[in-house]
Amino acid sequence: MTMSKIKVLIAGAGPTGLTLALWLTRLGVPVRIFDKAAHPGETSRALAVQARTLEFHRQIGIVEDVLAAGVRIEQITVHTPGGVAARLPLANFGRGISPYSFAFALPQDIHERVLITHLKRAGVEVERGTELVAFEDKGDAVIATLSRNGRTETVSVGYLAGCDGARSTVRHGLNIGFPGGTYEQAFYVADVKGRGDITRNGMDTTISTYGFAIVMPVRQSGSVRLIGIVPKAHEADETISFEAIRADIERDTGVTVDEVNWFSTYHVHHRVAERFRVGRVFLAGDAGHIHSPAGGQGMNTGMGDAVNLAWKLAAVVQGRADPRLLDSYEPERIAFAKKLIESTDQAFRIATSRSRLVGLFRRYLMPKILSVALRTSFGSRAFFGVISQASIQYRAGPISSGTAGKVSGGDRLPYVPAANNDNFEPLRSLDWQVHVYGEVNAEFRAMLASTGIPVHAFAWSEAAGEAGLQRDAAYLVRPDGHVALASPVQEAAAFQRYLAGLAVRPRTAERAPYRVLGTMHSLA
Repeated sequence: MTMSKIKVLIAGAGPTGLTLALWLTRLGVPVRIFDKAAHPGETSRALAVQARTLEFHRQIGIVEDVLAAGVRIEQITVHTPGGVAARLPLANFGRGISPYSFAFALPQDIHERVLITHLKRAGVEVERGTELVAFEDKGDAVIATLSRNGRTETVSVGYLAGCDGARSTVRHGLNIGFPGGTYEQAFYVADVKGRGDITRNGMDTTISTYGFAIVMPVRQSGSVRLIGIVPKAHEADETISFEAIRADIERDTGVTVDEVNWFSTYHVHHRVAERFRVGRVFLAGDAGHIHSPAGGQGMNTGMGDAVNLAWKLAAVVQGRADPRLLDSYEPERIAFAKKLIESTDQAFRIATSRSRLVGLFRRYLMPKILSVALRTSFGSRAFFGVISQASIQYRAGPISSGTAGKVSGGDRLPYVPAANNDNFEPLRSLDWQVHVYGEVNAEFRAMLASTGIPVHAFAWSEAAGEAGLQRDAAYLVRPDGHVALASPVQEAAAFQRYLAGLAVRPRTAERAPYRVLGTMHSLA
């Protein structure tokens, strides 16, 4: 058996596993990541990259590479058999909520390549053609047996993360239930080159009484993604070729297809695992939850799992927090997964129902409702908050406390733009920090110096008030950009109690800086 320095073993090198590996590596935690596939994926599968995911990518310094590889979605054009029913602007529909206020598309295979490139630069290679044969949690370590090219290797690691997809070996090994179901309709997905009235920087949706079809730009080379419901006459077929339903696809999407790069049909499942953690073993991504494709949430949720788990694992592994911190992973992420299943399930059933009544609503009323909603500031912001995952909150979680203004412990830190930078810039440290919007009390600052947690002071602004922050309140911010403790007053004892309760220490031992408007001041 190999006694390695590896602290976390990651099964599965899809977007979730790669994100977990990259964050842990950035945080200084030695990892191994493996995948049974011999090569990275070459199909575009998940497309939507939500603003919250881009915010996470900014924290670890890869967002510019991701943005350069994808396509911004400027608008949704809603078609019905009667013509264009609505044009919904998406170019800046989250203005003031996130630095990434637009809709964005990047094929999963390209997204994975960006993550793999950065992981390689950090000295970590994905071990391909490698399978997890068995594992056992010994209480103080996980003993795992890996198989590659007919040879087995047994390793001892601190923790095992199952990011190995819907058929997760890790989940099966833990004997965790995966309740849920399967939607009756079959779907097709294709990446094609073709001609038609295609919005090159937008998404075209055709809605009718029979269902829906979507056309989206995929790659910067100009191919498009087609998604829709398999015609009823073919959904019982065991195998369905593109040619068998070409006429239906071209009619429904309005695209004349010249070249098919990839085509697949599938049934959609909706499931959430009964547990996301057993001892030193964790589930993340599709291993823990699978959703309908409504709203482009699945991959982004898995990457969110990875970020949530990464900073907690790093803190515990490095002795910067009590192991109880890990107890917060499951309740925070399983609650969101269940909530997401409910909302995407409702949306998906409306979009796919073959009921004539629902079909009439979908064709005649839904475009008008969407159009009105997205053209109002309130409606646009609310829609962006849900779709972008910027509204994810852990208020009911075990490590969330207090309220100041409209912001409570567990909320994502509201975004506040400023002339020279924004309040998300300090989150690049991947460390705990205190934010004050207004004036910092000298005694509060001095008392917090002993904790080593930096205090970032931002001049009060109208934008901060609009974001729901309270003037001169103090917010303890977690490494993932969520508020841990919100206090309407600058009371150092409350912050010290919170930090002591989880034995939290910052990553750096240096004296913490005190920051005002981009300048650094000593706390002394």
